[in-house]
Amino acid sequence: MVKEELSHPDRAKAIGLFILVVGFIGLIAHFTVPAQHNPLRPLNVTDPIGVATYGKLSRAKYTPNACFAALDAGGVEYARIPDQETGRNCGFKNALILEKSLTPYGAAPLRMTCRQTAAVHIWERHVARPKAEEILGTELTRIETFGTYACRNVAGSRRRSEHAGANAIDIWGFRFADGRVVRVKSHWRKEGPEGDFLRAVFKGSCPLFSVSLGPNFNAAHADHFHFDMGPGDTCR
Repeated sequence: MVKEELSHPDRAKAIGLFILVVGFIGLIAHFTVPAQHNPLRPLNVTDPIGVATYGKLSRAKYTPNACFAALDAGGVEYARIPDQETGRNCGFKNALILEKSLTPYGAAPLRMTCRQTAAVHIWERHVARPKAEEILGTELTRIETFGTYACRNVAGSRRRSEHAGANAIDIWGFRFADGRVVRVKSHWRKEGPEGDFLRAVFKGSCPLFSVSLGPNFNAAHADHFHFDMGPGDTCR
């Protein structure tokens, strides 16, 4: 049997048709797949959390202008920090001082990279605030932190912490409109709505941050949640 092959013009037509079909399918997907699941859509902090959210947050490291634009569109108020070194392997790059989000934060001013701020805001908007209403039946009025930037190593090691690059936040508690204060140290292992709330907001952080650490990780995190957008991949 003689094997028939496409001529050069026929091959070119076939390749062109294939590219056209793939492009058409991609175009349909771009306009029909919800934004939170569509990796081709830009980061939008008001979009619900979806399968593409973490990828967009990761990409924000390399597209800082788009990241700051996303914060602007989401109503986040901030002051940019000039890129600078503040010590050995410490400093700021594409960073800001958070001035206003949906919820006030303790230990202000919070200094974070843009993508860390975007991840924190998405978690606050789509996880912490809704879970407060759903589980506790009240409004979240303040998120208490131990701060963000600190030129230091990971506790007990010689490796620089993500805090040294303003790429992490430590959260110890939450205040609510009904007067309740829920603390990680006091309520994490307790049964009841306060413990349920803490476990729910920690679980909700895992699809957003590279690293989420809590009391189940080690004794150093017994009293707070650590969220960062570093190179790790841990949720414990």
